Amino acid sequence: MKCALITGGSRGIGRAICIKMAELGYYVLINYKGNVAAANETLEAVRAKGSDGELLQFDVGNEQEVTTVLGGWVEGNKEKYVEVLVNNAGIREDNLLFWMNSTQWRNVLGSSLDGFFYVTKQVINSMLMKRHGRIVNIVSLSGLKGLPGQTNYSAAKAGVIGATKALAQEVAKRGVTVNAIAPGYIKTDMTAELNEKELAALVPMNRFGTPEEVAEAVAFFASKASSYITGEVLSINGGLYT
Repeated sequence: MKCALITGGSRGIGRAICIKMAELGYYVLINYKGNVAAANETLEAVRAKGSDGELLQFDVGNEQEVTTVLGGWVEGNKEKYVEVLVNNAGIREDNLLFWMNSTQWRNVLGSSLDGFFYVTKQVINSMLMKRHGRIVNIVSLSGLKGLPGQTNYSAAKAGVIGATKALAQEVAKRGVTVNAIAPGYIKTDMTAELNEKELAALVPMNRFGTPEEVAEAVAFFASKASSYITGEVLSINGGLYT
């Protein structure tokens, strides 16, 4: 059974990706950290598309949790294999570097950069053995351009971009592609506190993007149509940064 694992899949962009993968016929593994109700809502939405899935609760930045929960799932489900991995989980703890504390730095790097490493390590072996796999990393405009007040977030996402390019070269011969998607301002819970009207005026398209628009790009990178594309970063930002 072909599976798609989406980290941070309970809300926002992650939920939209889960639903899109369900539409494509994947058995969807929905990772979440703590919001059980939101995770169950995503699972219901997946089932409403005629597919199925299950919830995997673990903190992507916690190596022991990833090894126990995800590693345990891999060992216990030999008839299934993760064909598509979407490393979407990540948090923001914005602050100017002058005021940023070490916990804010570690938390943000841990969720994105450590999470990429811990999760990918658990599923990449089966992709290499089957000589087929798709890894899509959700990064950010911040990782390309850098944004003030987001030194930690920019560093984390820039790190994942570098890792994307390096890993893509390591696994290409085995039919595994590794790409990244860098959203700009997307209308989600994470951007709810931002001044949308003011920020949208800076975007050439004069609006925020939608989670569904990001999910469509993930679907492309997961498809056969993208078989000769690897190590790339696709920006989805309405022309804000090119």
